[in-house]
Amino acid sequence: MRLLLVEDSARLGALLRDGLTRDGFAVDWRQDLEGATEAAANVAYDLILLDLGLPDGDGLDWVRTLRRSSDLTPVLVLTARGGLEDRVTGLDAGADDYLVKPFEISEAAARCRAILRRPGQRISPVLALGDLAFDVASRQATCGDTSIDLSRREGDLLEVLMRRAGSVVTRGVLEESLYPFNEPVTPNAVEVAVSRLRRKLDDAGCTGRLHTVRGLGYLMRDASA
Repeated sequence: MRLLLVEDSARLGALLRDGLTRDGFAVDWRQDLEGATEAAANVAYDLILLDLGLPDGDGLDWVRTLRRSSDLTPVLVLTARGGLEDRVTGLDAGADDYLVKPFEISEAAARCRAILRRPGQRISPVLALGDLAFDVASRQATCGDTSIDLSRREGDLLEVLMRRAGSVVTRGVLEESLYPFNEPVTPNAVEVAVSRLRRKLDDAGCTGRLHTVRGLGYLMRDASA
C-alpha cells in the first residue's frame, strides 16, 4: 500500500517514514501542502497521513478541498490538537481517523491497517491463493504449514501481486507501488525482486505461482485451480 505522509517536523516525519516502511508500506513524505497537493495529483494513494499545523496552511482546509473535489482517499490526521471539539471538527471536515501526538509508531501503523481494512478499502488481514497465504500485518508468508522467509521488498511485491491475482500487473505499476519518489530504482530492480520471490515460492512448493507474461508484466495464479 502506498501512503502520502504530510508532516513538517523533520524528526517525526523521518521516524514515521522509516517505521511505516518497515511495516511494509511505501511512503512518500512531503513537509508542506504545496508538496502534498503536487504528490496527490500524480499518484493514487491508498491513505494520507496528515499533520494539521503546516507552514503553508491548515491541514483541515486541505481535507475539505479534497472532499469537495470528490477525492475520497482516506485521511488519518496526526496532530497535537487533542480536545474533543478538535477531534469532532476534524472528522466532520472529512478525516477518517484522528491520532493525537505524541503517539507510538506501532499505533500509527495499526491505525493505517485498520482504516484500509474498512469496507470499500483495499487491505485484508490475510491474503490467500491456493495453499499460499500472506498475513499483511505480520508480513509473514506461508505455504501450507511451511513458513517462507521474505525480505521486506519481497513481501511488498507478493502483497501487490496477490491483491491482483489472476490479472497481469505491469512493471510500471509494481515500481509505483513499491518504491517511493525519493528512492532510486535501478532498471532491473523489479525483475530481480520477481526472480527472488518466484524462486522462494517454487522452493516451498506453493500452488500459488508467479508467472512472467512476456512484454506485459507479471501474473499470480493458483496452479491447482
